[in-house]
Amino acid sequence: MAEGAVSIAEVETAFQKFAVHGDTKATGKEMNGKNFVKLCKDCKIIDGKNVTSTDIDIVFSKVKAKTARVITFEQFKQAMTELAPKRFKGKGQEEAVQLVYGLIAGKGPANVGVTKVAKAAAVDRLTDTSKYTGSHKERFDESGKGKGKEGREEIPDASGYVGAYKGQGTYEDKLKQNE
Repeated sequence: MAEGAVSIAEVETAFQKFAVHGDTKATGKEMNGKNFVKLCKDCKIIDGKNVTSTDIDIVFSKVKAKTARVITFEQFKQAMTELAPKRFKGKGQEEAVQLVYGLIAGKGPANVGVTKVAKAAAVDRLTDTSKYTGSHKERFDESGKGKGKEGREEIPDASGYVGAYKGQGTYEDKLKQNE
């Protein structure tokens, strides 16, 4: 092993992490094309110049079995051997492969930006419930918290009064006034 070489075990661990990413049924022994591309993106094997996602797809298709839709770790190593000289031009095959493994070792799928909340002025303005008008205003209380069902649905009034009649409960008073 060359000095600064990465242990294959570390690369295999990274392979397994990416293999199970987003797939609840995955065992970590095989990796599908989508996760292979994700690994290559997250580990900076795709650099946009020498290696593109198209190259990754081509290599994936080349190393997998004809009918298979996944690759094993052995096939993965084969794929990296194909990609390495492309990614590190001017380096020897072995050195390039080691450098690629160096990019992968110890990495896991990055969930960067998956749950980032967009904080733009436009979004703030649109979600500021104090500026709502009309019927939408009635869906929120003063603190801006939604009232849930009461604020949203027209809840039928089964008291026997006419729907939009605002003078409910005033009939008795009118009778008294007319006496």
